[in-house]
Amino acid sequence: MPYIPFTDEQKILANSVDLEEFLRMRGEKLERVGREHKLIYYDSSGKHDSITLRGSTWFDHKNQVGGGAIKFMQEFYGMDFQTAVQELLGQRVTPLSHSPPKVSAKEEKKEFRLPETNTNMHRVYAYLIKQRFISSDIISHFAKQHTLYEDKEHHNAVFVGIDENGVPRQASKRSTNSYGNSFRITCQGSDTRYSFAHFGESKRLYVFEAPIDMMSFLTLYPKDWQKHSCIAMNGVYENAVLAALKNHSNLSEVILCVDNDEGGIEAVDRLKDILSENGYTDVKRLAPKFKDWNEVLKAKNGVKALPAVPHKRKEEYLKEVSELGYLKCRPDKLTSQIYATFKNGQYKYLAEYALALYH
Repeated sequence: MPYIPFTDEQKILANSVDLEEFLRMRGEKLERVGREHKLIYYDSSGKHDSITLRGSTWFDHKNQVGGGAIKFMQEFYGMDFQTAVQELLGQRVTPLSHSPPKVSAKEEKKEFRLPETNTNMHRVYAYLIKQRFISSDIISHFAKQHTLYEDKEHHNAVFVGIDENGVPRQASKRSTNSYGNSFRITCQGSDTRYSFAHFGESKRLYVFEAPIDMMSFLTLYPKDWQKHSCIAMNGVYENAVLAALKNHSNLSEVILCVDNDEGGIEAVDRLKDILSENGYTDVKRLAPKFKDWNEVLKAKNGVKALPAVPHKRKEEYLKEVSELGYLKCRPDKLTSQIYATFKNGQYKYLAEYALALYH
């Protein structure tokens, strides 16, 4: 494709396209969740709904990546920058839908199988205790429940999610290597409605991003932990949380214990909206002092921990909002007043006009 010298205005316009409207017009299936929409699509491994959209921004909760409209076209459809901008500006139209007929999607769905179990858990115990400082009692509890074990082929830690009948429906693998790149991956065919969890008799459900965060928290606060319930989402994906609340009628209070970084901070607002829409309004936030609960555990054991990551954009937004005032405006003069704010670059006034009109 020949190089097209897009202007800065064209690039900004393309990147600000409303993805919800754009994708729906192109044949993609969307479902509303709180203030956002889920993108529902299929590939060779089955159905996926981990991507959420809000205006021109998106986030893939499974792979922890997101951005604007241009990056979405590049990541999701494999387009180069030139093609992505052209598509978003309407200069070319390509059939984009990732959703095949239902029959085909059913045929492509992968069967869920747990990785083969190793004869012992020596490497998993060594990794979780020596590198992650997790209590051996906590590890043993989940090992006895058969929701944590060591796989035979690569000696990964396998965290299992079971359904209400005790049948394994989901599993994620975590590398136990002390060298090279570590990884965390969800096994093919996993049902996202289930995840690594413990269910007690109290009304309280603690929600974490990952199994190691959950086990770290239980190590830090072991007193009567089995009375309460806790679950790891494998990211900041709400399906397993909603299923847990639905399947356990005693649960009514939700404590969000997600990471203390930009992703976790944004997830709190998103999850609160989703839970509220589903009738759960008793939702609180419990933030770790460091980036996550395992970092807190590391610090307690004298190891340098990763610090919390402030959400600077949100802090700036809250600061600006707190300083907004009410501009008096006459309806017959509003058009000229708004035009003047654009002409003079006084964009803060637009928010104040909106605030005045809203009230």
